Amino acid sequence: MGSIVTEFFKVVFLGIVEGITEWLPISSTGHMLLVDQFLQISGSEGFKEMFFVVIQLGAILAVVILFWNKMFPFQWSDKNSPFLIKETFLIWIKVVIACVPGAIVTILFDDYIDARFQTPQVIAAALIFYGVAFILIENWNKRRTPAITKIADINYQTAFIIGLFQVLSIVPGTSRSGATIIGALLIGVSRTAAAEFTFFMAVPVMFGLSAIKILKFGLTFSGEELFILVTGMVVAFAVSILVIKFLMSYIKKHDFKVFGWYRIILGMIVLLYFFLR
Repeated sequence: MGSIVTEFFKVVFLGIVEGITEWLPISSTGHMLLVDQFLQISGSEGFKEMFFVVIQLGAILAVVILFWNKMFPFQWSDKNSPFLIKETFLIWIKVVIACVPGAIVTILFDDYIDARFQTPQVIAAALIFYGVAFILIENWNKRRTPAITKIADINYQTAFIIGLFQVLSIVPGTSRSGATIIGALLIGVSRTAAAEFTFFMAVPVMFGLSAIKILKFGLTFSGEELFILVTGMVVAFAVSILVIKFLMSYIKKHDFKVFGWYRIILGMIVLLYFFLR
C-alpha cells in the first residue's frame, strides 16, 4: 500500500463524500466509485469493493444515535423493568417486510451487478434518470396532499411497495435513499415520513450488505487496511451527523427537486468527461 499519510487524506476525503451522499438522495456508492476514478486508495480490488460498502457503517451508526429514541423498541419503567413500545416494534416489522425484496435480489445478483454495472457510464445514466424522476414526481406532488404524514401510519402493503422500489438501488448511481423516497412519494407518503422510513430501512440493509462483503473478502486485514477502514467509518459518522440534521430541517420547507437537478448536472458532466476522454 502507498504512503500512510497519503492514504489517510484520501480516506478522509472519501469519508466526507460518504457522509454527505449516504443520506442525500444522490447515490453514495455512485459518488464513491466516481471519486475512485480520480483518487484511488491503495489495496486490492477486493478490498476496495468491500471498503466502499463497509465504510457506510459509520453513516449508519450516526442515524442510529440520532434516531435512537424512535428506533429502539424498548423503554424502562420507573421500576427499571423494560417494556415494549408497540408502535416502534410494528415499524420494525414493516421495515423487515420492506427489506425482503432487496435482500433476495442482492443475494441473487450482487456479483453480477458488481461485475457489469460499476462503470461511470451506468452511474451517470442512473444519476440523470432518477434526477428527472425526482423533478417530475415533486411537480406532480404539488397538486395533491400526502395520504401518509407519519412513519407510524405506513401500513404493511405500503412498506412492501417501498421495498420493491429499493430494489432499483442495486444499480450504482441510483441511490438507496433516492429509490426508497421516490417510491414513497409516488404512493402518497410525505417527505418527512419517507426520509424517516429510509433511515429505518438503511440499518438492517447496510449491516446485511456489510456482512456479505466482509465475509466475501475474509476476516483477515492488514494493519493498513484496518486503519483505512476505521478512518473512513469515523469520518463518515461525523459528517453524517451534520448531514442528517440538515436534511430533516431542509425537507420541512423544501422539496427534493434541488437534488434532482444536482443529479442531472453531475450525470451530464460525467458522461461528457468520459466521452471526450
